[in-house]
Amino acid sequence: MRDSMYFAPTEVEDAVKLLSDYGDQATILAGGTDLVPKINDYELKPSVLLYIGNLGIKGVKEENGKLVVGAMTTTSCIASDPLINEKAGALAEAARLTGSDAVRNSGTIGGNLANASPAADLVPPLLAMDAELVLTGVKGERTVAITDFFTGPGKTVLAASEFIKDIRIPVPQGRVVFLKLGRRKAMTLSVVNVAVRLHTDGSGCHEARIAIGSMAPTAIRCTQAETMLLGKKLDGELIQACAEKAIADTSPIDDQRATAWYRLQAGKTLVARAVAQAAGVDIQ
Repeated sequence: MRDSMYFAPTEVEDAVKLLSDYGDQATILAGGTDLVPKINDYELKPSVLLYIGNLGIKGVKEENGKLVVGAMTTTSCIASDPLINEKAGALAEAARLTGSDAVRNSGTIGGNLANASPAADLVPPLLAMDAELVLTGVKGERTVAITDFFTGPGKTVLAASEFIKDIRIPVPQGRVVFLKLGRRKAMTLSVVNVAVRLHTDGSGCHEARIAIGSMAPTAIRCTQAETMLLGKKLDGELIQACAEKAIADTSPIDDQRATAWYRLQAGKTLVARAVAQAAGVDIQ
């Protein structure tokens, strides 16, 4: 790292100018919980480090019916923020279940998204709530739906000259539930994680979102399973059928945390539990 250059601009415009000057040589540094271990293990040797923590792009506010979360907002702040707990509680729950205290205090929502891990806990709730990402770079700002952001493990639509500025979450109608299964109860990566959003009343289900992580190259929306619920009153039989359809849309692999077979079985159970909780239905 002796040969690396380090910049910590205080204005977004200056950060963009540095990206323009250094292009592919520049590596964005946010909380560092994913980047620094790679540097320490010599997996990565960036020639230019651009720290974006001084740009003022952190915190949570509500604007025009949306929660606006700055990309440098830490996971611990998301877990404790009153607005998020009141209006997007599933995201707060996912944040509380992410990593250790040290990781939550350093890791940021923007970094979590840009790292593009298929098992990232913050992604399924954002998918279920139709979040959008505001990206900024040398060509200006653009808004990307989170469903279009991830292209593969560790890969996104971010250009080399861009970084995430903020995340915009429409205040959801109905109830959103996040559930996670790991190899232990705390400080663990997800074997499967699930977020479900349902807007129901006495006449049936008016809107449904089902998102699953750690079951495909990226976290995914299970659109066909969602369609099964629309216009219907939810009961145990329909919920089980929906869970089976959701899991049919996935393509899990064997890895150090679980086999593909185990993920399929556990994932079906987790989806059914999440849909039942969101619907207020007892499926025991």
